Amino acid sequence: MQRILIVEDDEAIAQLEKDYLEVNNYEVTVENNGEVGLKRAIEGDYDLFILDLMLPQMDGFEVCQKIREVKNTPILLVSAKKDDIDKIRGLGLGADDYITKPFSPGELVARVKAHMSRFERLVGSNAPGKKNVIEIRGLRIDTDSRIVSVNGEDVQLSSKEFELLLFLVENPNRVISKEELFQAIWGQASFGDAKTVTVHIKKVREKIEIDSSKPQYIETIWGIGYRFRV
Repeated sequence: MQRILIVEDDEAIAQLEKDYLEVNNYEVTVENNGEVGLKRAIEGDYDLFILDLMLPQMDGFEVCQKIREVKNTPILLVSAKKDDIDKIRGLGLGADDYITKPFSPGELVARVKAHMSRFERLVGSNAPGKKNVIEIRGLRIDTDSRIVSVNGEDVQLSSKEFELLLFLVENPNRVISKEELFQAIWGQASFGDAKTVTVHIKKVREKIEIDSSKPQYIETIWGIGYRFRV
């Protein structure tokens, strides 16, 4: 059974989320403050994290950032804040999705299923001894181990950053719109928009480009989208 950790200080909301996820056959643990939630997240074996932003002791942004430093597990941020700046900040710290309160339990379950499904496909088992490695001008992507390195130095990508980079690499020299990228990586269940793509492209560039202001790998095609140069 897949395991989910909810870090939410509003007990009523946490219980509602827990009930609906358990009905859908997930094992759910709830913590009510940031510090304890982070400790459990780091030490436990979970398949997905749901983090509220406004938490006592440590806010959801910091919890998200610290989890992402050591794990690629999908992270969904939940907040009553509707400002784009909070969404952009959360996605920039490595979250995979951002849900604005109030939301329907069905929407939450749909997003959880979508992110878990994609993450399972990415980390699923491969044939014994088989290695799938892509190398382009100093950029090396091991699709089996999900290790990315630039000029021999490993870089840490979140699950969505890795999936986005891999999609671009597997479609070389093709101009791809933000909308197509969003649909391919996040899909219908994410209920988001193209701004999510922009944030993640920025983070990927910061990690793989020598100078992110003059990218050698991921080009911006103004007014359309992006292209991976080979």
